[in-house]
Amino acid sequence: MEVARRKFQGVLNILSFNRHFYVIGLGILTVLIEGYLLFEWPSLIFWLIVIAFLYGLIIPLIVSTWVYDFSGYYTFQWLQKQIRDNERVEQIVNINAGFDETSFIIKNRFPASDLQVFDFYNAKQHTEPAIKRARKVSLIYPNTKQIASNSIPVKDKTIDIVFLLSAVHEIRSQEEKILFLKECHRICKTGGKVIMVEHLRDFPNFLAFSVGFTHFFSRATWKNAFERAGFSSFRETKFTPFMSVFNCSP
Repeated sequence: MEVARRKFQGVLNILSFNRHFYVIGLGILTVLIEGYLLFEWPSLIFWLIVIAFLYGLIIPLIVSTWVYDFSGYYTFQWLQKQIRDNERVEQIVNINAGFDETSFIIKNRFPASDLQVFDFYNAKQHTEPAIKRARKVSLIYPNTKQIASNSIPVKDKTIDIVFLLSAVHEIRSQEEKILFLKECHRICKTGGKVIMVEHLRDFPNFLAFSVGFTHFFSRATWKNAFERAGFSSFRETKFTPFMSVFNCSP
């Protein structure tokens, strides 16, 4: 199945899934403007606050447009640096957190490979409103299986590539992340790999998302989780200043 993406689909998804933030932000901005009109405020303070609010509302959308609609993220251009030309890829696992925009793309890119898709979303543990909304519009790859984050129903050392694409940050607990990555380590072949794509809790993402960057985790947090899960290599490649591709082998 070929999945044609609409223009600006990435940023429209971000806006739709996180609309509660924008409703709250616009509401606060409206109150500030009304307060400025009714009471005497120093103009400089008022405009600094307004600019800060507008920055926090607009810049994340601009960055998301670049990352998800114009950078080649969904054409998998970034994958060329992660897989050797002569590398055999027969068994693939793609794991999501209830929102799957990549499984059909992966299958089209590796048509001869066997692809298994798993969804670790747990409504009690993963409580972000955005992911709940995303699940309602997500494409579902055939035979996608619902799993617990600490149990992947795949035999030991049988998988060439485990894809974790903008999903694992939904696991908020570090200990749960480690247990999940231990399962990924278990199912990887000796020469296999986990390929994970994530925003980081770093300065570029702070500039892009302001306090929203706390939804992501730092490079040190991910490195600690992969090392404690038993991975022997942890290699990062930047894909735009705001996204990192991690290539980790058992």
